[in-house]
Amino acid sequence: MEKFLQIWLAFGTLALLAVSGLADDVVVLTEENFEKEVGQDRGALVEFYAPWCGHCKKLAPEYETLGTSFKKAKSVLIAKVDCDDQKSLCSKYEVSGYPTLKWFPKGSLEPKKYEGPRTAEALTEFVNTEGGTNVKMATVPSNVVVLTGDNFGEIVLDETKDVLVEFYAPWCGHCKNLAPTYEKVATAFKSEEEVVIANLDADKHKDLAEKYGVSGYPTLKFFPKSNKGGEEYEGGRDLEDFVAFINEKCGTSRDGNGQLTSKAGIVASLDALVKDFLAATNEEKKAVFAKIEEEVEKLTGVSARYGKIYLKAAKKSMEKGSDYAKNEMERLQRILDKSISLAKADELTLKKNILSAFA
Repeated sequence: MEKFLQIWLAFGTLALLAVSGLADDVVVLTEENFEKEVGQDRGALVEFYAPWCGHCKKLAPEYETLGTSFKKAKSVLIAKVDCDDQKSLCSKYEVSGYPTLKWFPKGSLEPKKYEGPRTAEALTEFVNTEGGTNVKMATVPSNVVVLTGDNFGEIVLDETKDVLVEFYAPWCGHCKNLAPTYEKVATAFKSEEEVVIANLDADKHKDLAEKYGVSGYPTLKFFPKSNKGGEEYEGGRDLEDFVAFINEKCGTSRDGNGQLTSKAGIVASLDALVKDFLAATNEEKKAVFAKIEEEVEKLTGVSARYGKIYLKAAKKSMEKGSDYAKNEMERLQRILDKSISLAKADELTLKKNILSAFA
């Protein structure tokens, strides 16, 4: 267990560094530095956002890609303002909804509002047009695992992993249409160590395509831990369809943005005991706590980690009283509303979800 935690923390640190690296390419503006950075000798695109805003979170990876694309362009600034922290600044520029994107021409503090699509590609085209630049959009590393004849068996037939495989052909129009959605699926589940989203160029690896009965493109097959013969994916091809399928088949609880849902971390058998715990008198709580300990001992895998969070919550509730869970959930939510790494958000969301059973 100790080794697992060390590995988990290491991955969390790497994820934090990766996110931080991207975020550094978008300049953070405040009242103190706004007019030093904007309205000077370069044009500026500024995102006015709120940390709790769902649309802002959806835009974040696209905007970070934009920042990375223009980080070496001296005539353009890509920046953002946290309107929760900088209310007067956002009010000054008449921001009433989030996210709001405004372009400030070189030497001007009179902006024009951006009304186009919120994709890195569209934003890059807009900034190039307004800023007189010719920057190419930065290539974002793919989260889809590329399969070959050499690694197919090692990855797909690994009985510790649930693997979704797209068999595609480079010339296939439907495959090209699916590609951006499939990438979003891979990104949504990139933090799940036991879930793999992969693809195979079936035109190049005809032997594997034939072996698994692939006759058209794209063909999607799911290889769960329990069935390495593979089974046909017959669901829809929207992001929501894929996410629902993987959550159901793999026991995960992610949304399309890769964030944990309110169901993540919940263990039904422990939730039932928590109800008894809350209904018990202070003296009776000790006996119910012992039952929770017994149930946690039976848990395996990731559920065992969730069980320890249940135990800690029960213990703290006995020590600090019935308001502990509510107060702790509010504290965690304040942190979640800030810009934090995905690994940290996962950790806090799990705790908050489990604490909700005690509130």
